[in-house]
Amino acid sequence: MSRGEGDLLLGEWACLGIIAAAPTHGFAIAQRLRPEGDLGRVWSLSRALTYRAIDQLAARGLVAPVATEAGVAGGQRTVLAATADGRARLRAWLAEPVAHLRDLRSELLLKLLLSAENGVATRQLLEGQRQVVQQAVQQAAVSLAEPGADDVVAMWRDEASQAALRFVDRALARR
Repeated sequence: MSRGEGDLLLGEWACLGIIAAAPTHGFAIAQRLRPEGDLGRVWSLSRALTYRAIDQLAARGLVAPVATEAGVAGGQRTVLAATADGRARLRAWLAEPVAHLRDLRSELLLKLLLSAENGVATRQLLEGQRQVVQQAVQQAAVSLAEPGADDVVAMWRDEASQAALRFVDRALARR
């Protein structure tokens, strides 16, 4: 499946969100996206994939070089900043609820962390997400009520959707 011109991969959104918060260089982004990094605990990327994501963002005009600085081990590091288009696209993405329940653990958590880092309020996102999750809860209940619904997938979806709803409600209560 090919992606459209406007579609970004989750790793690209993560890099854009980091860069939009404050100009930075690829090595610092890669450090944050390591499995032990503050964002890597939600969505991790290897250093090579981080640099590839940054290249994609630059090719699409969403980030641009603004300076260079000396690297720790010599050489120069290119400092990148989000363009106006990059910041606008990020804000729009951060406001969109996650469509599929299976993506909440990665995409919703990443959106919440990047929203906090970029000073974006999350109430609208969470209220929209609550509606999406509430539909999943209702669909799971209907599946379980069907005759012969001794289906482990239906049971899993029921439990997962209820847990997701509790999480979103808890996150809303904190806002």
